[in-house]
Amino acid sequence: MGDEHLHDQLQQLEESLWIEESRFDRDFMNSILAGDFVEIGRSGRAWTREETLDVEPGRIGATIPLPDFTIRRLGPDVALATYRSETGPDGTIAANRCSVWHRTGDSWHLVYHQGTPVDSNDAATT
Repeated sequence: MGDEHLHDQLQQLEESLWIEESRFDRDFMNSILAGDFVEIGRSGRAWTREETLDVEPGRIGATIPLPDFTIRRLGPDVALATYRSETGPDGTIAANRCSVWHRTGDSWHLVYHQGTPVDSNDAATT
C-alpha cells in the first residue's frame, strides 16, 4: 500500500471520529476500535474501549479536514497519525492529537489515541 493511499485512508478514518453520524454509530465504532483500545483525552482522563462506545451522542463541531494531518509508518502494519483538532466556536478549543493504527488483513483498527490541549493561537503540530 502506497503512503499516499495510507494517508488518505487513515485521514478518512480519523475524520469519521469527528463526525457525529459515524462517531455515535456503535456498530461503526465497534468495527474500528481495537479490542484493547485506550484513549487519554484532552482533559487527561483515560477512556477504555467500552467507555468510548458508551459516550452519549452530542455535537462535536470539528474542523474538517483535520488540520496538519500527517502519517508516519511505525512498521508494515502500524501507523501513527498526528494532527490538530479544532472544536467549539470558531475552532477555539484546540489540541494536538496522535493515534496509533494497526492493520489486520485489509482493515485498520485504532489502538491508542491521545489529545494534548494547546492554545488555539499556538503553532501547528510538529
